[in-house]
Amino acid sequence: MTTARPRSRGAPDSPAAPPPWTEGLELTDAQRTAQARFADFARRKILPDADRWDREEHLPGEVVRALADDHLGAWAPREHGGAGLDPVTFGLLNEALGHACSSVRSLLTVHSMVIRAVTRWGGSRLRSRWLPALASGTAVGAFALTEPEAGSDVASLRTAAEKTADGYRLTGGKRWITFGQAADVFLVFARCDDGPAAFLVERDAPGCTVEPVTGMLGTRAAMTAHLHFDGCAVPAEALVGRAGFGLNAVAADALETGRYSVAWGSAGLARACVEASARHAAAREQFGRPLAQHELVQRLITEMAVNTSAARLLCLRAGRLLHSADPQAVEAVWSAKYFAARSAFRAAADAVQVHGARGCGPDAPVQRLLRDAKIMEIIEGTTEIQQTVIAQSVVRELAGPAGLSAPAQNRGVHNGG
Repeated sequence: MTTARPRSRGAPDSPAAPPPWTEGLELTDAQRTAQARFADFARRKILPDADRWDREEHLPGEVVRALADDHLGAWAPREHGGAGLDPVTFGLLNEALGHACSSVRSLLTVHSMVIRAVTRWGGSRLRSRWLPALASGTAVGAFALTEPEAGSDVASLRTAAEKTADGYRLTGGKRWITFGQAADVFLVFARCDDGPAAFLVERDAPGCTVEPVTGMLGTRAAMTAHLHFDGCAVPAEALVGRAGFGLNAVAADALETGRYSVAWGSAGLARACVEASARHAAAREQFGRPLAQHELVQRLITEMAVNTSAARLLCLRAGRLLHSADPQAVEAVWSAKYFAARSAFRAAADAVQVHGARGCGPDAPVQRLLRDAKIMEIIEGTTEIQQTVIAQSVVRELAGPAGLSAPAQNRGVHNGG
């Protein structure tokens, strides 16, 4: 790890950079400048109201507009009006948002997944129509893959796309769609005669209805919804890629963006847990001394801090491999998401423990962090699916294909719900 930079007296409260124990690998000057800007935005525009949005289960329009002014186009190419951020800088943005509010970070995640799919797989008409709007945030995108019978097993998709004279007709439904209540366009996966396919479906398309979902365990302000398609007509140019490419190409590529975003967001969430625990332990006295002087509390804080630092290192490694288009990037993203999500949940659980009864109250930020952290272990690849995929990768590398059974060699596409 790099040596910590000297800090002024006011540095601990400064949004310019994470604490020394989370700095990890070196960043470029441009990345450090962006990191400070992202942290300042999150501190001013998001953190003060994160608990209220969680209680209200709603993200106000002005917050979405504030994100649209600068951040929603982070993953979009510059030629289409986006910021075209490199992967590490994009990760730092997700870290800052995840530190403040996982619901807000979820918006960036699913929006960026749609941007990625349209950028790489959309036809010229689809790109010219939607990328400028998505890049500017004047249109919000949502990722619609999960179904009642197709969560981690996305090969069980039942939503059908029937070819018509001028396009397709969708019939079926999607579940647990992040920002489904607010999105203008959905990246929808369905089965065609030629195989799985992806479509960009507008919210007001005839036959498309949105059912709000409330009472979620975590990321309550992410405005989750179920989608219903009753003969929903979409034009031929709405097809993203081609029929048969829907899962192993379009979905897999978009989900990599999602996993990378969630990994960094989880690292940010874990850091919020460490900071809250350290502040509380220093201020709260029990048995005549601060909690921070009790060895068992010190152990909890140590575990949080070290795991958070390690999670961030894995995220940075994944970002650098993505930037260089290294073949190992996919495995690195899986590892970063797996470790960061698990570390975030453990840190959040321990943060509630450090806070005691205060951490269980409805106004305690750490109880929100705990609920949000559990969602991180489910979305964009459950912990159990990731254990399977990572183990298969390790065995394949060290023992060769002979070390795997025939079914296990098919990695497929794994969603989180």
